[in-house]
Amino acid sequence: MPLPLAVTMGEPAGIGGEIVLKAWLARADGLPAFYMRDDPERLAELAMRLEWPVPVRPIAAPSEAVGVFPAALPVVPLDRSPRGRSGQPDPTDAPAIIASIDAAVADVRGGHAAAVVTNPIHKDGLYRAGFHHPGHTEYLAELAGGGLTPVMMLVCPELRVVPVTIHLPLRRAIDSLSFDAIVTTGRITATALRAEFGIPAPVLAIAGLNPHAGEAGGLGREEIDIIEPAIAALRSEGIDARGPLAADTMFHAQARQSYDAALCMYHDQALIPIKTIDFHSGVNVTLGLPFVRTSPDHGTAFAIAGKGIARADSLIAALRLAAEMAATRRARSEARF
Repeated sequence: MPLPLAVTMGEPAGIGGEIVLKAWLARADGLPAFYMRDDPERLAELAMRLEWPVPVRPIAAPSEAVGVFPAALPVVPLDRSPRGRSGQPDPTDAPAIIASIDAAVADVRGGHAAAVVTNPIHKDGLYRAGFHHPGHTEYLAELAGGGLTPVMMLVCPELRVVPVTIHLPLRRAIDSLSFDAIVTTGRITATALRAEFGIPAPVLAIAGLNPHAGEAGGLGREEIDIIEPAIAALRSEGIDARGPLAADTMFHAQARQSYDAALCMYHDQALIPIKTIDFHSGVNVTLGLPFVRTSPDHGTAFAIAGKGIARADSLIAALRLAAEMAATRRARSEARF
């Protein structure tokens, strides 16, 4: 019997709880079994308030989840109950939010769950409580033992994108772009495409930074001085890296058929195309960790929390992708022995 997926609570005042309830209601569509690290009373109260037929069942351990999942939403209770309510975050919930992440990661690393699927967190609230990581990605890298370089990939059926620089002001992103960052990101991406997506010879499309990929230096020298040497280095390692490509022509339907992932130089260069193509079902994936982690590609949505109108498409896609990636990783590992 396959291991279940561990889903974190996320920000309890956001839409995480209700999209989990909606995802469970969609289980008949072949959704992989999952359980929550959450407060079962909170979820049961939310289901009752929304008048959704979701029985919530506390379980003592992840091993019970697969058997319970067809009839009820399995929840391994946290040691503390959150106080925040829909649209009304409470700063005292930070320890519970972090405890849920810690427990889910421990489940996966202990061999009790197949992968971690994280619900959205409210970073500002965590920062106010002393959380010193930029976000989920960096915290998960620390939980994995530190010394890792996590890479963010956004995935939908038509496109995979990886930003080399992520949550930085545009001016800082340009200043921080480097040969090493591109090579490291490309190397981790190619490894993950093989190990977790089952692509034996992945092709990476490398975007230029400047309009028209710099026009041979006429519109900027970053392509000549940084990006082209990085592409050459990746090719020397046997990675099929192509570019630098003009970012305005590499995302149309025909171009997307020629590569397996696009490496982009900054946040919006990567996220605008994927959110245009598939706004509701994109998935955030962290590469470079010793376990699989996916997440819905959206935030806490306080403005609509508790109204029952939040779409669960992205969470459902994140659950499916997490199960697929974990199975591919497991099969590849078993093939070595």
